[in-house]
Amino acid sequence: MFSEPRSGRLAAWGNALLAGNISPDDAALAIVGDDAVHRVEGLPGESAPVGLTLALGRLRTLGVGGWRLALPVAGHPLGLSGPAEFNARALDAEEAVVGFGAPYGLVPELYEAGPSGDVHTEVVWHCLAVREAPPADVPSLGEAERELAEALRDATAALTRLDVAGSGPAAAAAIDAYRSRVEGPDDEVLAPGYPPRAVRVLELARRVALLVSLAYENGHGGAVSASEIAARGEALRPVERVARRARVAAYNAYVEERERDRG
Repeated sequence: MFSEPRSGRLAAWGNALLAGNISPDDAALAIVGDDAVHRVEGLPGESAPVGLTLALGRLRTLGVGGWRLALPVAGHPLGLSGPAEFNARALDAEEAVVGFGAPYGLVPELYEAGPSGDVHTEVVWHCLAVREAPPADVPSLGEAERELAEALRDATAALTRLDVAGSGPAAAAAIDAYRSRVEGPDDEVLAPGYPPRAVRVLELARRVALLVSLAYENGHGGAVSASEIAARGEALRPVERVARRARVAAYNAYVEERERDRG
């Protein structure tokens, strides 16, 4: 139904590694998660894919001092800064991480292997050149928090008015169950070292995104006419965009703080 992007995990735990808050092995374990293995292809100085721990260490020696998340979709290059080759790959994947301090970025490509019933996912991260420039359309944490509060209120009101499935008690129950799951001690999305406001913004962004996901997955609800279905889409699209922008802002908070310290 709803999951965090692999690029978000890499940005969060990669930043914690760069800050010295966790060990390289712990960072790699957190990034890989339930996947079978992650490798990095195209790393400078390497002719073949290498393991994630080696790659993150090498990129650090090349000058990467932080990682930003990008979540682009068609018509919205959220978090990207170019060039065209990197943007195109990131858009295909709908996610990427962009290095801060050195012109390198990573885009994941997924492969499934194994027999039916025992399929596992392998991830190859493509290391490519990026343009060192401000990322596209990423708000500050304060802006993201205000936009999310408004989006959650407006979306709930609009979907309830349209009688769309997923906007009433069932959605509230699903959100409560989801929150109890993500607030458990074993499900830490943002790594050690992130500011509390970033954690708060990410949780609210996930809640808003879950509301959108429930509304889409539960069909048209009571919106049976073409005009009502169109109205539902008009209500959901800006909310979905706000949630994606806020998620990027939360993951990028580590780099934004570093930029402020340098400025």
